[in-house]
Amino acid sequence: MTAETYTPTVGVTMTPSAVAHVRKQLAKNAKARGIRLAIRKSGCSGFKYETEWVETPLDDDEIFTVDGVDIYVERQHLPMVNGTEIDFVTQGVNSLFQFRNPNATAECGCGESFTVA
Repeated sequence: MTAETYTPTVGVTMTPSAVAHVRKQLAKNAKARGIRLAIRKSGCSGFKYETEWVETPLDDDEIFTVDGVDIYVERQHLPMVNGTEIDFVTQGVNSLFQFRNPNATAECGCGESFTVA
């Protein structure tokens, strides 16, 4: 007999600030259907977040909807971003997405990349 570990899909969420920003950007791009959260190998900690507008979903996308905004995540990336909250913050004159990822075990000092166990 073997034991399997099951991790339920919690999904990806957004704060009201992120939802408002994404809605504003989607209104400017009639072809865009939502936003993609992806990860790429990069940076000093191993992975970095990438966002892009989705015009055509991929066959292996999971779609999470928050207040009418669709967030697309490739299934292969879901174990590393499951439970992540996307925020949109303003720091001085700069505005950016900020990611609160419960799977991240470490982040680099500049906040550009993260590590998962």
